[in-house]
Amino acid sequence: MKLALVGYGRMGHEVEACAAPRGHEVLMTLDAASNAGGTGITASTFAEVQAAIDFSRPDAVLDNVDAATRVNVPLIIGTTGWDDRLDEVRSLVRERDGAIVHAANFSVGANLFFRLAEYATRIFDPFDDYDPYVVEHHHRHKVDAPSGTARHLAQRVLDASSRKQVVQEGNPVGAIDHDALHVASVRAGSAFGEHRVGFDGSADAVQLVHTARGRRGFAHGALLAAEWIVGRTGLFEFADVLDDISGGGDGHH
Repeated sequence: MKLALVGYGRMGHEVEACAAPRGHEVLMTLDAASNAGGTGITASTFAEVQAAIDFSRPDAVLDNVDAATRVNVPLIIGTTGWDDRLDEVRSLVRERDGAIVHAANFSVGANLFFRLAEYATRIFDPFDDYDPYVVEHHHRHKVDAPSGTARHLAQRVLDASSRKQVVQEGNPVGAIDHDALHVASVRAGSAFGEHRVGFDGSADAVQLVHTARGRRGFAHGALLAAEWIVGRTGLFEFADVLDDISGGGDGHH
């Protein structure tokens, strides 16, 4: 497959390193300077591109979606922190019959971890003594907090809980509301990403933890999504890709 990389930071370089062993060719890379406002994505520059992978910045995602759907190139979005623009992205994809896969986290293990966390929340839910929470730790240079993965994880917990109705982020000055799910972020060092769901009770506590050992898992997941999206149209989450590959979905959205 012939690919373009939109965003050429740490993740862009990792995707590039993982592409060739999977038989793919990176035709071009775009950074903030060469793709301001999505201007690097044109019919001529993307004439041979079969899919593009976006690990750029949250404020660039909508411009990249706009440009990619105009030139009819599938886009894999690994950038996080743009959830407030999801409705606009959905409209563009529907209007132009575009093809996009997005995810808060492209790690296969992380996506299975989301399902474990949701299941654990459901079985702990009837026992009021166990209070769920989410903690995440990333390197000090990460631009969003909480991470997109943590926000997605928190939403999965909320959906499975009858006792938690809202998310409270950060460190509160006083006590949090009884119906609030606390999501805390740590920004220190060079951690690739650790996400923890806990259930804290008076007698004991249970924790589920996903620890990324590097960026390779995210890169492999993004490439897997790029391989899958070719020939399809619609707005998909990475979970849809995994469901289809495992036989749990029909590939339509």
